[in-house]
Amino acid sequence: MQRDDLDITFFAQPDSPPIRWRIAAAPVPYEEAVAVMEREAAAIAAGEADELVWLVEHPPLYTAGTSANSDDLVIPDRFPVFQTGRGGEYTYHGPGQRVAYVMLDLKRRRQDVRAFVAALESVVITTLSSMNVRGERREDRVGVWVRRPEKPPLADGSPAEDKIAAIGIRLRRWVSFHGLSLNVDPDLDHFDGIVPCGIRGYGVTSLVDLGLPVMMADADIRLRQAFEQVFGPLVNETA
Repeated sequence: MQRDDLDITFFAQPDSPPIRWRIAAAPVPYEEAVAVMEREAAAIAAGEADELVWLVEHPPLYTAGTSANSDDLVIPDRFPVFQTGRGGEYTYHGPGQRVAYVMLDLKRRRQDVRAFVAALESVVITTLSSMNVRGERREDRVGVWVRRPEKPPLADGSPAEDKIAAIGIRLRRWVSFHGLSLNVDPDLDHFDGIVPCGIRGYGVTSLVDLGLPVMMADADIRLRQAFEQVFGPLVNETA
């Protein structure tokens, strides 16, 4: 079954508390973010904390997922490189990119990893749609893609398209962590140090690169609306 055909109904049970919505006020070092995620995910799994979506920015860095190929780290000394337990390959994080760390208890929702990934993609697609950008899934490439007909076609003659959002998750005791990253206005040259997600031949774009003068706060509002559509009610939490 294709991801477009999956049921992404991941709403909480009616008696479940709202998901906490936290926005970091300043850039968060990656190792600190991982430590927070580990702690929060353990508390959620133990029933000691409500679910959480945490929005952050990071200083420039690369992360290597569990499937990362060392050949895809093109410029090893450009930025710090962190090994991480999420699925996927190399990704870039940095200023101007909104990272949403998603800590949800799938036992309360549905224990279906593919549907969960499709749900995260749907959050991004809904966010983009609210800004009149068409984001699309690709069955052979996780993440969200934007067609770029104004660019030269790919080597095989197919139309050009760029990646605007990456997805990478990990589950422990059926609680998710890591999540998604949406390119709002990062320095796209920083992606040149890796083969993003191990996918060659395609570009990377952002909302600003597509001609939208979007501020991070604007993107956060749209993301929140999309998360609520897909996952259910949210409640603000101070970072």
